[in-house]
Amino acid sequence: MKYKFIYETKAFDLWKLSMYGVYGSMVGILNIIFTVAMVLLTTKFWGEVNIFIKILLVMAVSLFTIIQPAAVYMRAKSHVATVPHDMEIGFDDNGIYIKTKNENSELKWNTIKGVFKKQNMIVILTTNKHGFIIKDNMLGTEKEDFYKYVVSKINK
Repeated sequence: MKYKFIYETKAFDLWKLSMYGVYGSMVGILNIIFTVAMVLLTTKFWGEVNIFIKILLVMAVSLFTIIQPAAVYMRAKSHVATVPHDMEIGFDDNGIYIKTKNENSELKWNTIKGVFKKQNMIVILTTNKHGFIIKDNMLGTEKEDFYKYVVSKINK
């Protein structure tokens, strides 16, 4: 086994990955533009509107700054609850090995869809929407070597 880790993903890790995805896209840019526009509208009209409109303005400002991130975190938390806590993941020249208390499985390198680095993590995609998050604290000083190894196996 070239690399072997005790696999642990927290809701915060999935939340960060989701937020990177949202705010690194056109949707995130639109969210920011909407939020800035709502802040400007709120400050301009705050003294002139009734309490109902003030509540609507505060909710509009909170939509992408508080409500959306909280909803994404709750979804991540429910997803993490389905991941086994005793999972071990290994990587070698043949593929990826996943071992839990009750089950073992293997993924060949040619089935892996991609790999990318984000701040504090490497993400290995097994499908277009699913994969494994390998955090920096799992990799230690081997992050770059591990990333290069996985990229070399996927690109064969």
